[in-house]
Amino acid sequence: MPITKSALKALRQDRRRAETNRPIRSRVKTTLDELKTAQSQTALSSAFSAIDRALKKNLIHRNKAARLKSKASKLISK
Repeated sequence: MPITKSALKALRQDRRRAETNRPIRSRVKTTLDELKTAQSQTALSSAFSAIDRALKKNLIHRNKAARLKSKASKLISK
């Protein structure tokens, strides 16, 4: 456990941020899994939306977002 006051505050902030970010990351993973099973245009658009929201909140890097979207598009084009 942290000892100093600033370290305790940082721990509280990290936990709060992690709690806020968890559903967004989870939504990205869930929509990508749904896309793999359904492989429909609506699933693709919901996956793109989830990826873009995560990117907007800086949860994933822009290159990773581009990579995920490219991979998703290739699944649909097959």
